[in-house]
Amino acid sequence: MAVPGWPARLWRTSGEDERLVQHNPAHPPAAVADHRSPLGHPAERVALHAPEFAADPHRAYYEMRRRWGSLAPVELAPGVPATLVVGYATALRILNDPDRFPADPRTWQRTVPADCPVLPIMEWRPTASRNTGPDFHRYREAITTSIGRLDLHGLHTTVERAAVPLINDFCESGSADLIAQYVFPLTFATVNALLGCPAEIGQRVAEGMAALVEGVDAENGNRMISTAMLELVDLKRAEPGNDVTSQLLAHPAALNQEEMVHQVAGHYGAGIEFQQNLIANTLLFILTDDRVGSGVLGGSLSTRDALDEVLFTDPPLANFLITYPRHPILVDEVWLPADEPVLISMAACNNDPAIRSDDHVGNRSHLAWGIGRHACPAQSLAYLIAQNAIDQLLDALPEMEAALPGGEPTWRPGPFHRALAELPVRFTPSTRLNL
Repeated sequence: MAVPGWPARLWRTSGEDERLVQHNPAHPPAAVADHRSPLGHPAERVALHAPEFAADPHRAYYEMRRRWGSLAPVELAPGVPATLVVGYATALRILNDPDRFPADPRTWQRTVPADCPVLPIMEWRPTASRNTGPDFHRYREAITTSIGRLDLHGLHTTVERAAVPLINDFCESGSADLIAQYVFPLTFATVNALLGCPAEIGQRVAEGMAALVEGVDAENGNRMISTAMLELVDLKRAEPGNDVTSQLLAHPAALNQEEMVHQVAGHYGAGIEFQQNLIANTLLFILTDDRVGSGVLGGSLSTRDALDEVLFTDPPLANFLITYPRHPILVDEVWLPADEPVLISMAACNNDPAIRSDDHVGNRSHLAWGIGRHACPAQSLAYLIAQNAIDQLLDALPEMEAALPGGEPTWRPGPFHRALAELPVRFTPSTRLNL
């Protein structure tokens, strides 16, 4: 049964096969379907991988919450079931309960075909985000220490040196696609500088990350990333510098080659793909919302305020923070199967009517960075890079306007991210900047 107003192919039936599970061996088994609605009937799953979902996810979240409450049955890829948390309070309970909701996917991934398009981005890795116990603390300490030793004051100069030549390449033409001509190359150059990575190696990583997140040729994207990161680690081992990769290599955690590759790859995943989405989504917001655009340009709102508004409404990583219950567990009158993915929808939870406010100025209560032990360790870096990138562009071209085909943005499909396909703009041609 399709929800009125939605294309029928967005909704898929989960099937009615049941299996017996035990919450506790000491108690009788309870019959639990793959996912049940609060009424106990087999539920239809929302296909998060469908283009229709990418085109209007907020309507999908609204329908999920209306129909199922805080927990909705979804499909991450054809035949890959999961539960999406769309209630803010429920998300907090799950994220603050790592013992019953661990982030280790190894049991789950043994049940998934090797060619599953979302497996490369969800599979186990030797990183803090995929581990518990001593390994989690070891990886987390290495990452936070390496980031903490960066020169944040020097980061402004790094972004400016990347931004000015890019702006000069199109400022005299009167039009540009900000994704291709500004946001991507800027984030790419900035992450390369932070990691001490040559541009040629970084380019292969960026292409692999895009394939991984979109689930298109993800397996090949995974290989591209691993090969390129191995080259970077070997390079920095031979020629250390003042960068994150060298700091990780020198850390007392004594990370081996495989561990190093995955730590650095994690920096690229967040630093290119999701940093790009944060900057682009915020620029779209400023250019298409008259109140915000005039406020930022007029000085009544800061760029940081606009960033936080986007982190509430259209966070770059919309559905993630994946956990895998150790046992079947009853949450909000819904049985969650053991080892099946439970994703937090940061976008939906941030807009939960139970906590939603019309005015987010100064509000940092969104879940875009995660919370608890798995919260993003690079929040300060991400804010600084995004704010500087946006300020450089708006200072140079303050009269810039969005030139969206048909007046509406085009979003890249994918179950996890909120990513623009392009951001065309027009403006009065301007003279080149001096660096």
